[in-house]
Amino acid sequence: MRSARDLAYGLYERRLAKSLPTADLPRHVGVMLDGNRRWAKQRGTDTASGHQAGADNIEPLLTWCEEVGVEVVTLWLLSTDNLNRPASELTPLLAIIEAVVVDLAARGHWRLNPVGALDLLPDRTRKVLKEVGEHTQDATGLIVNIAVGYGGRQEIADAVRSMLHEHAAQGVSIEELAQILDVEHISAHLYTKGQPDPDLVIRTSGEQRLGGFLLWQSAHSEFYFCEAYWPDFRRVDFLRALRSYAERERRFGA
Repeated sequence: MRSARDLAYGLYERRLAKSLPTADLPRHVGVMLDGNRRWAKQRGTDTASGHQAGADNIEPLLTWCEEVGVEVVTLWLLSTDNLNRPASELTPLLAIIEAVVVDLAARGHWRLNPVGALDLLPDRTRKVLKEVGEHTQDATGLIVNIAVGYGGRQEIADAVRSMLHEHAAQGVSIEELAQILDVEHISAHLYTKGQPDPDLVIRTSGEQRLGGFLLWQSAHSEFYFCEAYWPDFRRVDFLRALRSYAERERRFGA
């Protein structure tokens, strides 16, 4: 039997969902899935259990995004800095990431787009990510960027490197490129090229910093910081983030 508290939350959640202005909701939502380790520590369990609980909350999030018409979601699952963690933590975490992306791909209607410095990842993880990307490339539903081995500075460096190689192959000299270079040249080589920039970036666990997430793309994004650890992030928390976004007057740097 549901408690009175659960019933009250359910009623509040339904009212909140109905009150959202559909015309003012984000197309692209970036999510920093933070707090798995602290969630596990708080419960006296091992770190892998926290990461698994976080992984289990990804599919519900994507469903909530679909329900309100979000078109693109970027999930930051592992940073380049995280690759320096002890093997005792990193190995099970990578296995959890591999399993969750395979499960998401099996849904058949989400297009998974691995983003990050994939060459820094172990062979097995890189292979799994590339395979799910290829397997879902014709899916017509939500675009889901899976950021693994991702760092914002690394992305910009990779974009500049790719741009230089492209123009060098066309016979363009450095001097000629310097004359025409603008922000669009770099944007066209980012991991998320061809996608709208994130309108809303959500970070869980109470941390109020960007940490290198989508540094280039988030120049005009709105940010929402949630106190809940990622495994505890609920639909009502997501709806509150959308309400906060819809209530803001976006200035786009003006």
